[in-house]
Amino acid sequence: MGVTSRIDESKRIVTIAVDGRFDFAQHKAFRDAYKDVDPRVMKFVVDLSSASYLDSSALGMLLLLREYAGGDPSRVTIGGCGDDVRRVLKIANFEKLFTLD
Repeated sequence: MGVTSRIDESKRIVTIAVDGRFDFAQHKAFRDAYKDVDPRVMKFVVDLSSASYLDSSALGMLLLLREYAGGDPSRVTIGGCGDDVRRVLKIANFEKLFTLD
């Protein structure tokens, strides 16, 4: 369980993977995954394929990442969502704020 990140310099993509519950307990690890990355150069992919749950604090963390990346929906992609996670993101209208893959 937790948050891991992988930087692909050649593709200019930072992949942040969340495993297990995506809630406030993951806040520091999620922030640490991107805080030292130049958002003008890199794009972000949040891999939720192993996330079993997300709550309102997770939605807030995704919004903070979006703001950090400059607010452009194409700069942050949320991918690998299971049915339950995708349902929460759709209820919150995140498909208008992010690229959902």
